[in-house]
Amino acid sequence: MRVQAMTAAAVLALTAAACSPAEEKAPAPAEAPLTGRAAIYAAGEKDAEAFVRALYANAAAPLANDPAAAAISPGRDPLYSRTLNALIGVDFREAQSRNEVTYLNYDPICACQDADGFALTALKMTPDGDKAIAEVTFTNHGQTHQQTLKLVKEGPMWRIADVIDAKGKSLHDALMAIAEKAEG
Repeated sequence: MRVQAMTAAAVLALTAAACSPAEEKAPAPAEAPLTGRAAIYAAGEKDAEAFVRALYANAAAPLANDPAAAAISPGRDPLYSRTLNALIGVDFREAQSRNEVTYLNYDPICACQDADGFALTALKMTPDGDKAIAEVTFTNHGQTHQQTLKLVKEGPMWRIADVIDAKGKSLHDALMAIAEKAEG
């Protein structure tokens, strides 16, 4: 009798569960879009053009107090190639040893120390395997600027190997000259 009562109770419980509305799962919260350096890093893993567009989008609307940017020391910036980072590090150490300002005392992306009314106005990409060239036109402080970014894919991410201004001046070459003098 006891077995029959337990069996009946189990059948009733299963029947009630089967007739109950299924629990609805709450929709997963929408992920906030990436901003600042996080957006640039994600774009850098996508493709060269996405990387460049993210660089200039960040220059146009930088994230205040970006934790990823705050953690970067000279010569260790994930946006730059290993070679360019090494040269930036030499520039920093040489300037520090002489108690001088570094050569790279500006943001090479906007070719400025501060941006105002910044906007990317044109971009022409020339991909070549793990390298690419981005010809960029942008406005800042009401003036139009042009520069060329030489990009290289290192590991999973695109990085800046050189920035060349409208007059043909190469950031890589200027920093290399500093490094060569430092060796002597």
